[in-house]
Amino acid sequence: MAANLFYAQSGGVTAVINATACGVIQAAREQGGVIGKVFAGRNGILGALHEDLIDTSLESDAAIAALRYTPGGAFGSCRYKLKGLEESRAQYERLIEVFRAHDIRYFLYNGGNDSMDTAWKVSQIAEKLHYPLTCVGIPKTVDNDLVETDNCPGFGSVAKYVAVSMMEAGLDVASMARTSTKIFVMEVMGRHAGWITAAAGLAARTPAEAPHILLFPEIPFDEASFLARVDACVREHDFCAIAVSEGLRGSDGKLLAESGTRDAFGHAQLGGVGQQIAELIKAKLATSITGRCRTICSAAVATSPPAPTRSRPTRSAGARSNWRSRAATRSCPPSCACPIRPMHGRLTWRNCRTLRTARR
Repeated sequence: MAANLFYAQSGGVTAVINATACGVIQAAREQGGVIGKVFAGRNGILGALHEDLIDTSLESDAAIAALRYTPGGAFGSCRYKLKGLEESRAQYERLIEVFRAHDIRYFLYNGGNDSMDTAWKVSQIAEKLHYPLTCVGIPKTVDNDLVETDNCPGFGSVAKYVAVSMMEAGLDVASMARTSTKIFVMEVMGRHAGWITAAAGLAARTPAEAPHILLFPEIPFDEASFLARVDACVREHDFCAIAVSEGLRGSDGKLLAESGTRDAFGHAQLGGVGQQIAELIKAKLATSITGRCRTICSAAVATSPPAPTRSRPTRSAGARSNWRSRAATRSCPPSCACPIRPMHGRLTWRNCRTLRTARR
């Protein structure tokens, strides 16, 4: 007898996370004899803890295919980390309780390193409770730092975005360098891995084009060497464009931009290293470089939703409100040729080409 599958999105959404969701649902539908319904968790793993499940079997094939072109996280994501098995045993048992109630035997978690850890922990508790559950971690991270992945879904999109942004900024700064801005600093994400910083380097076709300097988290920051390179670059090209990772560390191994706070997953909260680099240049090279220093920082900050305070009794799938009844109600004109038309009524006007144009 076919068992059901639970899919959830976790962490910051990428430009292609919904394409992954599309692939999961379509592949599951092709395995009709093995996999029954695909339930998606509303707001990630919280959807399972709160028993807030979206029954994707109620959606047409066209609606599922439209996920490939849908931005954001179609089912909602979250920054919520389940702690150790003993410390949060009640929550893990709650997951198994909900999975058992809905005959869910497959758990697919779409996220980064912490999400892979969660999938592993859920598999452990399922084994201890003698519940047959297949747990799979689906790669998703713009940092491209998941073990065993060459090109993680999400990295390609951000790599293109960063490269194009650096190219555009470089052209802008170069055109005004003689009389205005001479230093441009772009801070990009990447706590431990410098893939995104490296992607910014794709913008340069010649040594004279931006970026001129890349600062990686894997290479300790050498202040004296860095300042010498900046000074030489400005003398040779009239300006200097720099891409710096948020995870840049000093020779002592400490993060330059650690604020002293922690995010929802317990990691040091970063952000602001770009401004630090800019201030350093202004303070140490003020006599040799006359001109403004501009920075763009792309580090994101998110907060965790509140943890569930109590378990609610399990309910049947039929008693659960469907996706369609809770989603956006603004519909699309009948004449709309938008590629995501099959999902109108569940998406906001921002996703629809016709409504977006009409609003302008």
